Amino acid sequence: MQLSLWITLLLACVVISLTPGAGAINTMGNALNHGHRRAIWGILGQQAALVVHIAIVAAGVGLLVGSSPIAFAVIRYAGAAYLVYLGIRQILAKVETVTDEDGAATTPAVRTESRWAMFRRGLWVNLLNPKAIVFFLAFLPQFIKPDQPQLPQYVIVAVTCIVVDIAVMWGFFAVAAQGFRRFTRTAHGQRTLNRIFGVLFIAVGVLLAVMH
Repeated sequence: MQLSLWITLLLACVVISLTPGAGAINTMGNALNHGHRRAIWGILGQQAALVVHIAIVAAGVGLLVGSSPIAFAVIRYAGAAYLVYLGIRQILAKVETVTDEDGAATTPAVRTESRWAMFRRGLWVNLLNPKAIVFFLAFLPQFIKPDQPQLPQYVIVAVTCIVVDIAVMWGFFAVAAQGFRRFTRTAHGQRTLNRIFGVLFIAVGVLLAVMH
């Protein structure tokens, strides 16, 4: 891949990653509830889904999904339903408080989610997004030369997209979420943030379902 083409790919990946979506919401929610370090596990799950999307497009299956209204609709509604489910679960999440020696309630105790659970949720958040497949179907051919070996080119595209997305998710969205952590020091603040992120998940899910 020519350097000029790769730089164009790099800039495009940065813009795409900075565009708010379900992945960004998931990352910020993880950073708020479990800290900046542990948020990486959800991000890695999202990258695993990205690899799957690229592989699907490279294998030509993306063309089938993009051209089949039924297949697209099934995946789209499944993805929308999953995001709405995550939003409702976030809104209804119980906030447990810890008490000091005098029995007074102090900072809320957040249940620590396992790394695998965070990875799995990140995977499904990005995987159940048919628009990502269609997007890559339109995006990737711009950077793939048909007269050159395909595998090395797809590897370069995949590595570039993954490195950029990890950097943006962990270095921007997860860091940005730290500014809201002061709200997690009280049960009321934690419940408020849960509702905000729950509503955001539901909103993204509804948009995914109604937008064509």
